[in-house]
Amino acid sequence: MLQAVMDRFSTNLYARSVELVSWLDLKHRSILLYWTIIASAACGVRLSVGDFAMLPATSQLVAAIPYILVVFAPIVSLLLAFHWFRDGERQPQPEFRLALFGSWKKVTSFEARSYRFYGVAGIMASLIGGLLLNIPVRVLEFLAAMPTLPEAPPVWLSMLFALMLADVVLLTSFYAIASVAALKRVPLFPRLLFAVWMFDILMQILIAHAMGAVPELPAEVGAALHQLLQGNLQKVLISFAIWTPYLLLSKRVNATYRNRISD
Repeated sequence: MLQAVMDRFSTNLYARSVELVSWLDLKHRSILLYWTIIASAACGVRLSVGDFAMLPATSQLVAAIPYILVVFAPIVSLLLAFHWFRDGERQPQPEFRLALFGSWKKVTSFEARSYRFYGVAGIMASLIGGLLLNIPVRVLEFLAAMPTLPEAPPVWLSMLFALMLADVVLLTSFYAIASVAALKRVPLFPRLLFAVWMFDILMQILIAHAMGAVPELPAEVGAALHQLLQGNLQKVLISFAIWTPYLLLSKRVNATYRNRISD
């Protein structure tokens, strides 16, 4: 009885993951529309808190540019990724394998597609969802942490704002690209995701190092920044620790992205 319940639950979960992947693939333009509306509203709220309304029209335009980037960078990146990876699973496999763990047999792409574990479903759908979830989380963190720049900001604030803006724009773009690479079964997806994780870690270290060298940085700002960067670093390291074994040893990942099955 218990086994039957577990089997039914597993079947339903798998079916829902397939539906989610299909929805993301076919309805991504609708998702981007909702994202534009919600993210623009959030940025509008951020701009309304502060001296934005008191700035001259030209200064308001300049002050709004960073928030336009925050909203549209992941949109442009995702649309470009759908174009770049439109024939994702047909792209050539890399010459050299970096995932050397396990016992695997190389097969043709046709044989791999016939394998029962081939495709983006199950746990892979959860991974893609997590990658996409990084985008609104990073944007909300940026909006919550960074005030709107005044007309003549201090040097430390300008530097901090520029670094945090680069972080949110680049990382949301990279996570969007990685999610589409996974969705489209691009052979280089596992390597791409590892590269994004490494870049994310380096960005947190770079920001901490750069701002730590600014003598006029207020102590309370430094403490809050340390907590934010430490939290970002911990999240990346946890993701790396959780997902690396799966990306290396999963039958689904190896069949779908590496054209090899368990020996």
